[in-house]
Amino acid sequence: MSFLWSLLSFIIAISVLVSVHEYGHFWAARKCGIKVHRFSIGFGKVLWRKVDKHGTEFVVSMLPLGGYVKMLDERNEEVPEALKSRAFNNKSVLQRAFVVIAGPLANFLFAIVAYWAIYTIGIPSVKPVISAVQPQSIAAQAQLPVDSQIVAVDGTATPDWETVNMVLASKLGNRQVQLTLTPFGENTEFRKTLELSRWKYDPEKESAFGSLGIEPVSGKVEMKISKIMEHSPAQKAGLQIGDMIRQSDGEEINWQAFVKLVQQGKSIPLQIEREGVLFDVILTPEFTDKRWLVGISPTFEPLNDKYRSELKYDMLEALQKGVEKTAQLSWLTIKVIGKLFSGDLSLNNLSGPISIAKGAGMSSSIGLVYYLSFMALISVNLGIMNLFPLPVLDGGHLIFLAAEGIMRKPVSERIQNIGYRIGAILLLMLTAFALFNDFLRL
Repeated sequence: MSFLWSLLSFIIAISVLVSVHEYGHFWAARKCGIKVHRFSIGFGKVLWRKVDKHGTEFVVSMLPLGGYVKMLDERNEEVPEALKSRAFNNKSVLQRAFVVIAGPLANFLFAIVAYWAIYTIGIPSVKPVISAVQPQSIAAQAQLPVDSQIVAVDGTATPDWETVNMVLASKLGNRQVQLTLTPFGENTEFRKTLELSRWKYDPEKESAFGSLGIEPVSGKVEMKISKIMEHSPAQKAGLQIGDMIRQSDGEEINWQAFVKLVQQGKSIPLQIEREGVLFDVILTPEFTDKRWLVGISPTFEPLNDKYRSELKYDMLEALQKGVEKTAQLSWLTIKVIGKLFSGDLSLNNLSGPISIAKGAGMSSSIGLVYYLSFMALISVNLGIMNLFPLPVLDGGHLIFLAAEGIMRKPVSERIQNIGYRIGAILLLMLTAFALFNDFLRL
């Protein structure tokens, strides 16, 4: 069921974002007086078709992973003399550039509208308050105080942990980063500098702030058993709901350390307290669903309301915040892409459609605002990706148009065709590599 939900969420998200992108091209073409033959969402067999009064055919096809706008163009077809002024190739360089760039711009506009809706509705968040600092970590060396709130990273405001994580991730490869903090609940600000020369960060395994040794505030986990699965190792060992796990091998243990012990797959000696009486048990994990399990859940104490917040604004302020968030996300995405090319960030972090589908399923299952936030993120990435200077992408077309504007004549079809082939090969290689990464994650 989770697979089908993720697939459906993915198809809806991609279909919407592709429609937005292609509508940008379509709208700009109409504004420039270009005749549009077809507006297609998807490829392959046509499932639905409609023709408007302008003779444009709108279709929805079987494979939703893309779309296109087919315009009148003398380079691809015979054009009657009466329609030559409406052909794409006969428009000015600026008009053609406008049509090309309108697709990515539509994606950025969608992100702004999505964030405007999110901030109008309101999205729950957790204030970025430090609950603990790991010993011997970069954060410990910087002497970050606990119970302090991160209000900015290198001058970028950080209202929640998501923003803290994104901004810190973009600093990979930098020599240092400056945090602006304030004692939680107070207005006095101070600054701490983190030295990043030995920072190692794997986005697949940890958060950026976690890799620096920063632990966020969270709900407390009590080592009191609240649930036991049927026929599990815990039930076989005689454990009961309400039992307290006191020690392992004579040492106090928390839930995080207990989970690490379980994942080693070895028998775990535990000291249990039940109604004031202490006794020992041996708990042996079983390998189920690709991981080691013992079949118990601890007791969770919800996060204190003082650490919770809701990012919600009036309609005008929400629009301003939407523009700011989209601009911030765009810039951070560009910086992260730059770090991929520079080698500061491993190419193994590239994600493909499988990872996107998983993200779509997870966000949509949590709620509408989270799904909108996910779609805004993907829309920004789609807009930036299409501006890459590869001939098969919008950015490549803009490069050819810029060359035409400088040289006062179009780039030869031979050179364009060579560019398209090289661009297609590079794009296929990149897609294949991202898919390979997806399968490794599976």
